[in-house]
Amino acid sequence: MQTNQTNVKSKGKLDAQAILLLVVHALFGGANALSGTFVGVYLWKAKNDFTLIGWFTLTTHLTMAITFWLAGKWVKEHNKMNCLRIGVSISACFYMLVLWMGTSSVHYFVWLGMVQGISVGLFWISFNVVYFEVTDPDNRDRFNGWVGLLGAGAGIIAPWISGLLIVSLGDGAGYRLIFSISLGIFLLGVVVSFFLKKRKLSGTYEWLLPLRILRQPQTPWKRVSLALLFQGVREGVFGFMIGLLVYISTSSEASLGNFALITSSVALVSFWAAGRFIRPSFRKKSMFIGSVMVVLVILPFFWKMSFSTLLIFGIGSALFFPMYSIPMVSAVFDLIGSDDESAKQREEYIVLRELSLNVGRVCGVLLFICVISWSKEPLVINVLLLVIGSSTFFSWVFIRNQLPAAKS
Repeated sequence: MQTNQTNVKSKGKLDAQAILLLVVHALFGGANALSGTFVGVYLWKAKNDFTLIGWFTLTTHLTMAITFWLAGKWVKEHNKMNCLRIGVSISACFYMLVLWMGTSSVHYFVWLGMVQGISVGLFWISFNVVYFEVTDPDNRDRFNGWVGLLGAGAGIIAPWISGLLIVSLGDGAGYRLIFSISLGIFLLGVVVSFFLKKRKLSGTYEWLLPLRILRQPQTPWKRVSLALLFQGVREGVFGFMIGLLVYISTSSEASLGNFALITSSVALVSFWAAGRFIRPSFRKKSMFIGSVMVVLVILPFFWKMSFSTLLIFGIGSALFFPMYSIPMVSAVFDLIGSDDESAKQREEYIVLRELSLNVGRVCGVLLFICVISWSKEPLVINVLLLVIGSSTFFSWVFIRNQLPAAKS
């Protein structure tokens, strides 16, 4: 009887391992927020070329996809925690390389993109597997809310501080300092990760399971993979383009830091609210509202591309994106855990999820490179952003049948 009461009381709560995993994620996200926001700007200042930054991003996503697929065997059959630690360590190496190369980094953007792709791939394949193991359908939305909340918290402080430091110390010393601080935070993340328990291993990695699953005639993973692909289209381009547009509009890293400060403050509240109040029965409506609203906030760009309209976009996205992303992530991981067989093959299903996202990211960046190579007119860029941003709605269309409807 006592055991049942304990289970009811702990339902929906996060245990110590889940909280520790959140801390590792926060450190990883904080280090990236401190410097990652400015990597695109750093490359842009070395060479004003949208296409170059597009190729750097494309290389990152391609390498990330390959890393996910190869590292799946490591996290399933060997020590997944070491995979996570090495991912964080290589992220530190990325910023060491940028520090060492300085402004000549622009000539090695392919190699730097590969290093970043490997680091992010190793971290996220291991993080997502451990995340699946330490959560369940009752607390998954709460965990995802905390991930967004902590990410927003890092986004409030880190880019703002970085912008001030770069402006105060100048390009050379400012960028060296923020990249050095990021390196230290990554190393702290490695230390903290040793407090996570070594996870149990089971089964043998099936290299071609993602392909076999997608060949099944009635599998829901066909629709889910398409939903993830469309999600990736937006992520691939907006992940670097919005911050770059803010810098181009203002010519100031401090303004980019202020932009991140304001939008992340809004995201902090919205992720908290979404994680607290979104329940499985409300996921369908929540994701629909979020997917439509993050498209509508792009429309002010057609009036004028300025800091003000970018801020309207940033605040609107921060307000509504959690309504889209939290149900999306939870629904996919609930599908992985829907039966014992898929739960046992969680590594392969997570690889399928990440490959779908990265195919979308690559498609989005390729579209960006093709259009930018043809024309850089403001109207063309705005139409491109609207087309790419509209992918969230198509993502909802494909996954909506996996989202429980609200009870009448």
